[in-house]
Amino acid sequence: MISKNQIKYIRSLETKKGRSKNRTFAAEGPKVVADLMALMQPQMIVATQEWYDRNPSVRVEEGNVVVTEDELRKVSFLQHPQQVLAVFPIRGGGEHVVDDKQLYLALDGVQDPGNLGTIIRIADWFGITRVFCSRDTADVYNPKVIQATMGSVARVDVAYVDLAELFGSLPEGYPVYGTFLDGEDIYKKALTSHGIIVMGNEGKGISPAIGELVNNRLLIPNFPKGRDTADSLNVAIATAITCSEFRRNF
Repeated sequence: MISKNQIKYIRSLETKKGRSKNRTFAAEGPKVVADLMALMQPQMIVATQEWYDRNPSVRVEEGNVVVTEDELRKVSFLQHPQQVLAVFPIRGGGEHVVDDKQLYLALDGVQDPGNLGTIIRIADWFGITRVFCSRDTADVYNPKVIQATMGSVARVDVAYVDLAELFGSLPEGYPVYGTFLDGEDIYKKALTSHGIIVMGNEGKGISPAIGELVNNRLLIPNFPKGRDTADSLNVAIATAITCSEFRRNF
């Protein structure tokens, strides 16, 4: 049985203020929780008996609670709870080091939690292990972000930085790519195996200040050329297309 104080504590993790105060975040669902448990020890597990039966190595002891499906609904952030919710400690802020042999993503003001989570999942799929985020990008520990990553948040390092300072510290000529409506066709551009790919805000795109620091402007063209189409692509979809094109040649 779960106590009222435990319910209150878990529900507080829905807000950034609550997460910052407790230095913890919540994750839900067998896959997401399992991926995170492979890397870190949960502070608390709230799960149905069915989940515990399928995970005999996890003991019902201090911090862990067996609940009914009705009790799980009281703490879940999902419309349809998935057997288990776990509370994990928030890791450090992520490394700011750039390796000149690696490919990175940089997010400039991506504010939708679903988009951020999907982009982290995309990064994981394409072997990008670090994502730099501007400080006005959505919080990676938002429950909606965690859920959208489908466990990829366990394998991708997310660092919140001043992007202008980061780009300013790069060696001269280091490739910084960004997607623009006036860029060079990505399917014809010679891409490198390393660099930083910048993706912008859902409505405004890459900010002017960061755009000035991009030295390789890319365009994902619509088809057929000249036909009236949507004004733009969803940022997560654009990220997937861009990452695929970078990895296709290496």
